[in-house]
Amino acid sequence: MALPTLTPEQRAEALAKAAEARKARSELLASIKSGKESIDKVLNRAKEDKTVGKTKVTQLLKAVPGLGAVKVAALLEQAGIDPDRRAAGLGERQREALINALK
Repeated sequence: MALPTLTPEQRAEALAKAAEARKARSELLASIKSGKESIDKVLNRAKEDKTVGKTKVTQLLKAVPGLGAVKVAALLEQAGIDPDRRAAGLGERQREALINALK
């Protein structure tokens, strides 16, 4: 299936929307990294908040101080979560397993 042809105005609008989403995700990750937001609260609002919901769980966890790629991979494997899973796609048990593992 071919992509639809966009007018220059539609293209500019889509680019602006994408830039806004990237900025919001960046601010979210920065707030987790600085400690303003806790990962459990962020994960619990993944279903309602589009920015959180569309962010990969791996990215969210790597933003937590003290967690690097190896620890994040181990946590995800332990909880049975695919590394490419987005926050909104987590089941209740998976979210609880992650939050409990981080305490």
